Amino acid sequence: MPDFGGTDTVAAQSLTQTAQDKLRQLVARIERLEEEKKSIGDDIKETYAEAKATGFDSKVLRQVVRIRKQDRQEREEQEQIRELYLHALGEI
Repeated sequence: MPDFGGTDTVAAQSLTQTAQDKLRQLVARIERLEEEKKSIGDDIKETYAEAKATGFDSKVLRQVVRIRKQDRQEREEQEQIRELYLHALGEI
């Protein structure tokens, strides 16, 4: 665990040089990852736009991607419950 100094005086509350260096590294790393995340997000948007231009429904495509992330058993249970609810509401 990093040494963040003591709590007795204001001077003791400041970070040690080692802790300051580690903090700078962590902040720089987070900033790089945030930039990568933004870039990946832009790539995903472009891919959905490409799918839409090809004639695919991007809203449904997003649902398909979300569903494929789920465990098969979990997905089947949710589908059964959804059908039960829709049947109870007279929708199917």
